[in-house]
Amino acid sequence: MTNGQTAQPISGSFKTNDGLELRYVEAGTGAPLVLVHGWSHSAKLFDGQLAGLNDRYRVLALDLRGHGLSDKPGHGMRLSRMAKDVHEFLIALDLEGANVLGHGMGAAVLWSYWELFGPDRIAKLIFVDQSPFATANPTMTEHEMTLAGSNFDLKNLFSEVNGIAGVNGGAVTYALIRGMTSKDTPRAIVDSIVLQDFRLPRRQAAKLLYEWATQDWRDTIPRITVPSFVIGAKGSPVPFESQLWIRDQIKGARAEIFEADEGGSHFMFMENPKKFNDLIAEFIG
Repeated sequence: MTNGQTAQPISGSFKTNDGLELRYVEAGTGAPLVLVHGWSHSAKLFDGQLAGLNDRYRVLALDLRGHGLSDKPGHGMRLSRMAKDVHEFLIALDLEGANVLGHGMGAAVLWSYWELFGPDRIAKLIFVDQSPFATANPTMTEHEMTLAGSNFDLKNLFSEVNGIAGVNGGAVTYALIRGMTSKDTPRAIVDSIVLQDFRLPRRQAAKLLYEWATQDWRDTIPRITVPSFVIGAKGSPVPFESQLWIRDQIKGARAEIFEADEGGSHFMFMENPKKFNDLIAEFIG
């Protein structure tokens, strides 16, 4: 496909080794760019990348197990199982030399992937606004918490988890997402994110939040050896200093930090898709 052409996304699915049907959407041709969404979200959030990058790449966005249109099992809400699902996805679609992007928890899924499979089928990695260690150990200094991106402690983590699993789980979810977007983000964008979040049952979402927030990846990140790009935002709850720390741990990695006044929230790829897509294209080449 030549520059300037676009393609309508098409839907597909594949079976995992434990029998689940996981859904994905794709558009375009060329080098594969695989998009892995964050906690409780879905492939739908990457509409701006499917539309904006399909003239250069084969863009594929996966609904992780339990999320979006994928099967809703009563098990497997673990990053390691989701990392295996991503590996099986690359194998099922015969994707070699893939450029893989993880947003939020999706980046942690890729860190788990690296521990399990190393660089198998991976050309380049892109990590978007994910804490190396989201829940602070009480012994950590304030500086250590900033570099680790620790925006939870044990008290507020359990409060969030129990709130999401409780009778007011919808309201708690909305407040959490609203706090991750820019103040002037249109209500329609916030509502679209939350609508996708509700596709994951709230009790499963609560379990997954705890699983994700209590993993410490600071010993894994320095072992990454493929070209890597880190994207953060000054308007995100994830301290941008933690994203620079990730960059500094991976030899040759680069980073970009969105300013708060340019859609620089946790969802910068939705709030400022043009800049985001241009950065991704520049990195992949």
